[in-house]
Amino acid sequence: MNIPFKKADILLPKDCDMTKWSVVACDQYTSEPDYWMDVKKIVGNSPSTLNLTLPEIYLEDSDVEEKIAKINENMQKLTSTDFFKEYKDSLLYIERLQSDGKVREGIIGMVDLEGYSYEVGSTSMIRATEKTVIERIPPRVKVRQNATLELPHIMILIDDDKKDIIESLKNKVTDNDKVYDFDLMKNGGHIKGYLLDDNTSDEVIEKLTKLADKDEFNKKYGLNDKDVLLFAMGDGNHSLATAKACYENLKKEIGDEALNSKARYALVELVNLHSDALQFEAINRVVFNVNPEHLMDKLKEFYDVSYEECDGQKIEYITKDSNGFLWIKNPKSNIAVGSLQIFLDEYLKENGGKIDYVHGDDVTKELGSKENNIGFLLEPMKKEELFKTVILDGALPRKTFSMGHSNDKRFYLEARKIK
Repeated sequence: MNIPFKKADILLPKDCDMTKWSVVACDQYTSEPDYWMDVKKIVGNSPSTLNLTLPEIYLEDSDVEEKIAKINENMQKLTSTDFFKEYKDSLLYIERLQSDGKVREGIIGMVDLEGYSYEVGSTSMIRATEKTVIERIPPRVKVRQNATLELPHIMILIDDDKKDIIESLKNKVTDNDKVYDFDLMKNGGHIKGYLLDDNTSDEVIEKLTKLADKDEFNKKYGLNDKDVLLFAMGDGNHSLATAKACYENLKKEIGDEALNSKARYALVELVNLHSDALQFEAINRVVFNVNPEHLMDKLKEFYDVSYEECDGQKIEYITKDSNGFLWIKNPKSNIAVGSLQIFLDEYLKENGGKIDYVHGDDVTKELGSKENNIGFLLEPMKKEELFKTVILDGALPRKTFSMGHSNDKRFYLEARKIK
């Protein structure tokens, strides 16, 4: 059986200040220009992934086309000089010390985009965990389509409850295998990377292949003849969707020749769902500019709702005049956030209003208790529910869960040629 994960030709800088080289994923701090101004000051004129990526805070700027052209130019300069060292046909094992003191372990390799689909109802081995917003892809395609390099902030999850595939690698590397070891800027923690030898790399692929055994997969989740979900998206869903869109465009242009192109693959980090460092946090909802009583009445029409504790999906709510808990007895999703989002999407389409996705209970309560607003507080999704929910429900609603804080997200570091 062939699985859609392979060793990759990984590029790393030969000689530069790695703390200045590595910056956080472009989809973080999208409402905080001061963060990115500070990063610019830290980087100065040093080589940096800041100059090879486009922070999404700038995606709507009038000069975005010029910014993208400059990124492509910067990539070509680096690839035409002796800046990178290439680790051919390799996997890296990484240890990321997070700001909370926990270590998140991962493997850097590449996924085959032939084995991935972000379409609703996909049964591919690599699947989106949250609904892909198609409108977010074209602006990102503009960044990638003429780029010579990719720098991933994509994090993909495997469900290895035995902690045998990734966690065992710490015992198979030594300081001699280390390819980087440095502090990340802006309270990003610390990161170490190790080159895996051929035998260990092959063993990783072999163990992942066993994890993809269809009979064992169905037995594990109590299912019957379901297609294997081996890789579930953690972070960077729209980045992988963009890579897929660019690859599909290339297939339209050059046909089967695209099957042999570098663009067929995307560099990613694999992380175990069961890592102690991986915490799922709830993302609450606040609905603005609505009549809260009307919304709650419509919710009771949409679902069988109880305000007394029962065997249903529990949701906390808060308005200017009331707060409490409700239980949905006939949910339309495997998880409460999914059932709530299905209702809110319908309600907002018919009645107007605006929704925001809020981290933190205190902020949700503050906003929800204002005139013409309503807040919904959700319990964090259990990590153990993720794979089975995606298998049964398909991709979850956008903003179902968050994996950790912004400063603990993936930083740009490794690169790969895609042209």
